[in-house]
Amino acid sequence: MLIIGIILALLLVIILFLTLNPVFGRRPSKTERSEFEKLNHFSDGTFFNQIPTSMATNFREMLPVLKEFIKGNPNRQPKQPISIEPLDLSAQNVKHETKITWFGHSAFLLQTNGKNILIDPMFGRAPSPVPIFGNKRYSRKLPFKIDELPEIDLVILSHDHYDHLDYGSIKKLKAKVSQFVVPLGVGGHLERWGVHKEKIKECNWWDQADFGGLSLVCAPSRHFSGRSLTDRNSTLWCSWVIKGTDFNLYFSGDSGYGPHFKEIGEKFGPFDVTLMECGQYHEKWSAIHMLPEETVQAHLDVRGELLIPIHWGAFTLSLHDWTEPVERAKKAASARAVAVSTPKIGETVILNTEEYPQSTWWKQKS
Repeated sequence: MLIIGIILALLLVIILFLTLNPVFGRRPSKTERSEFEKLNHFSDGTFFNQIPTSMATNFREMLPVLKEFIKGNPNRQPKQPISIEPLDLSAQNVKHETKITWFGHSAFLLQTNGKNILIDPMFGRAPSPVPIFGNKRYSRKLPFKIDELPEIDLVILSHDHYDHLDYGSIKKLKAKVSQFVVPLGVGGHLERWGVHKEKIKECNWWDQADFGGLSLVCAPSRHFSGRSLTDRNSTLWCSWVIKGTDFNLYFSGDSGYGPHFKEIGEKFGPFDVTLMECGQYHEKWSAIHMLPEETVQAHLDVRGELLIPIHWGAFTLSLHDWTEPVERAKKAASARAVAVSTPKIGETVILNTEEYPQSTWWKQKS
C-alpha cells in the first residue's frame, strides 16, 4: 500500500506539473480546433505534413541511436565556451541598410527600414521546460542583454518547440514587442504568458500578412509540434517568406527535405538570402531535420542567392560533432557553387553587399 501510495503521489505531482506550469503553454481551445478541422492538413485534432513523414520512434528503430548515446561523443559540444561578437545595440543605422544578426541556433534580429524584427528569439540558457536539466548554450551568454534591446516591432515564430519558443524569453520581451506573427495555435501559448490577444496574428500555410512595408508569407515546412506529453501536432509549424522594399528573405524554420521548397521557390523566389536549417539531424529523423547536403539542395530549390546555415552553434540536440553541420554544408555548397555566409554569434550580415562574413570561427580558439 505504501508503494502504491508513493506511485499515485508521483503521478499526481506529474499531472499537476504538466497542467499548472505555464512553460507548457496552452492547447488550442475546442472552438479553435473546430475551425482547424476545415483545413486540409488537420484531422482528428492534429496537423500533419504535406507528405508522409516518419520519425522512427519504435524501440527497434531507435535502439542503434540509444547505443550511440550510451557510447557518447566527446565532440558533441565545444570543450570551452565559444566566442561571440558583442553587439552594440545603440549604434544608429545611418546608411539604412538591411541587416541580419545571428544569435545562435535559429534566433535572428532583422533590421530594415527603421524596424527591428526578431525571428524565433530563443534567448534562454537551455531548450528545456526545466532549464537546469537541459543542454546549456555553448556561448554561456548572449551578445547583449534582453533589457538592452530596442523596441521590437515584430516577432516572428516558426513553431512551439523549446529551442524556438522560450517561455522565459517571451516573458522578458513581451513589453517591448508591438506585434507577434505565429502559425496557427501558437498564439494560445503567448496568451497564457500574458501577451494581449490583439498583439497576436495567427497564420495558416500560404496566408499573407503585411506589416509596415513588409510582406510576410507563412509557408509550409516538414516538421511537427508540441510542448508536453499530450499535445503533439496540436499547433502548426511553418517557414516564412519575408519581403521588404530591397530584399527577399526565406527562413526555413525546422524542416525535413521535401517538395515544399521547390513550390516556395516557384511562388516567391528568388531569394537574396536563405536562413536554412542545418543541424541537430540524424539519419533516423532526417524526415524532420535536413542533412547538410539537403540544406544546400533546399537553398537551390527555393532559388536562394546567399545561404546562412542555422540551427547549429548553440545547443546539442543530436549526436553529431557540434561543428559537423557547418563543415558539411560548406563542402556541399562549394561543390555546387553556392555562396555561404558563416557569421559568428552576434556578427551582422549586411544584405545587398558583396562582402559578408565567411570566417571559420569555430576552428579558432576562444
